[in-house]
Amino acid sequence: MSWETWSFAFNVTMPNLLILLIGMGLRRLGQLDDTFCDSAMKLVFNLALPFLLFFSVATSQQSIATHLPMILYGAVGTVTTFLLLEYAAVYLVKEPRERGIFVQGGFRSNTGIMGLAFAVRAYGEQGIAVGSLYLTVTVILFNVLSVITLTRSLRRGQDGGSVSKKALLTSIATNPLIIGLLLGVGYSQSGLALPDVVRQTGQQISGLALPLALLCAGASLDLKTMLRTSNVAALSTVAKLVVVPGLLTLGGWLVGFRGVQLGVIFLFASTPTAAGSYAMTRAMGGNATLAANIIAMTTVGSFFATAFGVYLLRAWGIA
Repeated sequence: MSWETWSFAFNVTMPNLLILLIGMGLRRLGQLDDTFCDSAMKLVFNLALPFLLFFSVATSQQSIATHLPMILYGAVGTVTTFLLLEYAAVYLVKEPRERGIFVQGGFRSNTGIMGLAFAVRAYGEQGIAVGSLYLTVTVILFNVLSVITLTRSLRRGQDGGSVSKKALLTSIATNPLIIGLLLGVGYSQSGLALPDVVRQTGQQISGLALPLALLCAGASLDLKTMLRTSNVAALSTVAKLVVVPGLLTLGGWLVGFRGVQLGVIFLFASTPTAAGSYAMTRAMGGNATLAANIIAMTTVGSFFATAFGVYLLRAWGIA
């Protein structure tokens, strides 16, 4: 395997891993605690992440019609892998309240940050052009489906029953991340230009999202649990780095995607679990430590999975 391939994976994966490690160090030094992280995650979930998603979509210059086949494939593929993981969770995860975290960790990719970073490093400006609208549709689905699976599993774990459709719809309609995305889509299609002062303010607030979420995720990591390798975290990591990218890339190849399009499908699918999954899990009262461990394990594993996958796709001459 060439040094360029390893260097590519290293440069886009290691910064996130280092921020997680810094969060762990700050926790040991007493600079971060649960009280701070609870407040910080509310800020990330209700403000910084919605701003990030709004501005990433609102400033996109791509036409939906241009990449419609790939967008449709991303939507169908995301829903399909989600349903497969929902089915598998019933048999693989004993604790009902952890099933939604397993599912979310297995299918929800960090496409907004890591996916675009992968695409830019692999394909330059063309990677952004191909990936931006694919990102928009999949990120909306990631957030909607994450709300569904977390709400179902957490509510079921609390009262032993199923959650009503009204409760699910309410959770989706009031989710700040989904609101931010939909507003961004609407604004991008309006043709209006964002004033510079608004853009700059939004970018500064958006810049809080990933580092703050990763710092608190690192502070919440339980190394003893991770080293013992939680069965749920390990299974979710395998799903995220092997099963889902494998299925989506194989499916993309079978339906005829090649070159940049197939490469973007693989790179987006093989990114680590989104940092927003930790914020959402913690905000909704789930097992935040499990969510943080999944982020850490997929971040480390993504270095090897991405490098190996890129090597194969390039060696076979299909991406």
